[in-house]
Amino acid sequence: MAKHVTDSSRRRFIKLTAIGLAAAPFANTLLTGTAGAAEPISETDPLAAAMKYKADATKAAERKDATQTCASCALYTGKAGDASGPCSIFQGKLVTAQGWCSAWAKKAA
Repeated sequence: MAKHVTDSSRRRFIKLTAIGLAAAPFANTLLTGTAGAAEPISETDPLAAAMKYKADATKAAERKDATQTCASCALYTGKAGDASGPCSIFQGKLVTAQGWCSAWAKKAA
């Protein structure tokens, strides 16, 4: 009877080890929640059009303040100084740091 328990534990260990080794290359993506290869969003994308997204904020007629850009928005999660980065509104797509959309919200200081 003890041999059967040992065999089950060994099989379980081997299965878990195999799953762990298979998942290891994806661990960074899984833990950070971001994918490495995101594509820029187009102004003609249906969501971008609905949000009045412009890759160049100076071309956004609805923008009220010259300091309003994606880089200064609370929804922009890109790194400071990058030309583009992810936005909470446009999941899986990149926006330009100098862009603007109607969802712009001031970053907390």
